[in-house]
Amino acid sequence: MSELLLPPEHRYARIIKEKLNEDGSELSILNLGPTHPATHGIFQNILLMDGERILEAEPTIGYIHRAFEKIAENRPFYQITPLTDRMNYCSSPINNMGWWMTLEKLLDIEVPKRAQYLRVIVMELARITDHIICNSILGVDTGAYTGFLYVFQFREKVYEIYEEICGARLTTNMGRIGGFERDWSAEAFRKLDVFLEEFPAAWKEFENLFERNRIFIDRTVNVGAISAEQAMAYGFTGPNLRAAGVDYDVRVSQPYSSYEDFDFIVPVGKSGDTYDRFCVRNAEVWESLSIIRQALEKMPEGNDFHADVPDYYLPPKEDVYTNMESLIYHFKIVMGEVPIPVAEIYHPVEGGNGELGFYLVTDGSRTPYRLHFRRPCFIYYQAYPEMIKGALLSDAIVILSSLNVIAGELDA
Repeated sequence: MSELLLPPEHRYARIIKEKLNEDGSELSILNLGPTHPATHGIFQNILLMDGERILEAEPTIGYIHRAFEKIAENRPFYQITPLTDRMNYCSSPINNMGWWMTLEKLLDIEVPKRAQYLRVIVMELARITDHIICNSILGVDTGAYTGFLYVFQFREKVYEIYEEICGARLTTNMGRIGGFERDWSAEAFRKLDVFLEEFPAAWKEFENLFERNRIFIDRTVNVGAISAEQAMAYGFTGPNLRAAGVDYDVRVSQPYSSYEDFDFIVPVGKSGDTYDRFCVRNAEVWESLSIIRQALEKMPEGNDFHADVPDYYLPPKEDVYTNMESLIYHFKIVMGEVPIPVAEIYHPVEGGNGELGFYLVTDGSRTPYRLHFRRPCFIYYQAYPEMIKGALLSDAIVILSSLNVIAGELDA
């Protein structure tokens, strides 16, 4: 029987025996996860340990695998959006917008400029909340709980903006083919203005709490470093790739939703270590704030929050309840009875963790023939065993935290 087919405990038992025979070391196996507070999700790493030092690691995923891709292939296109919510649930609106843009590419729909700018605002808010979660929890994993408690209140303020836009907070199910289901309320813009006024000072304090903190520096500098060549070989994208010195950002390389209209810097690190990943995400928050302000300043007049595509835009609810034609259209759209062209397309967006892509193949039916989600977590998590090899157990925790592995995006 192949060694890889043996249960992990058998395989490692043989490794331990061989190591003992070589140098007499007493080795042990430690299960890091699948349910452990430091893993921030349901996934496992079986570690071969020499005391506190990690010799080898065997990652195990699939504990929350939900077969989203196969489910999607049996759902009409409008009913797939809730599946995207539940991948990287720390930045659900980016997933939603990426899916709508994929369908708009398929259907050759031109979205009004105002709707594109509104999408940019909500995607950058989602990026900010994603980075708030990652960096503040990295602080917790190095023993600093204060920063986490302080900035998490602003995540809640962003969620209140989501509520004004779509009625939901975490799994947003936001938007429609062609734009949004309704125009943003005055209250949504008011709450956005309050956030833009209050959050920058708090984020600056958060940076000051960590970036020159001696304990934090000692725990993160030269810990979990990965070179640009290694990162690219593993398929890294997003902040983890940029921290290694590669300035790849989908918003710049393949602009979508009018990102080419905005001026922003792509923060890049040098060493690809835990500290650089932290600093790159900090810097990206500032760029996201700048992009949101630019979008508000350049926002076109009017109320064009949706493209003129009646075949894909749900009629108003009051009409559905009182008008038979509206009821029929509502049914046809939700149940996927509108014709879909035969095509094969791929559309990427810059998610909170990197390039989030949707590979869609259609055969003209009411459901996708094939739908694949390119989940950045699933791709860069492959490098984790190499990144922690030779490190201490405490280093493995902060490395995992700095990668921002989201279990929902890892398993899908």
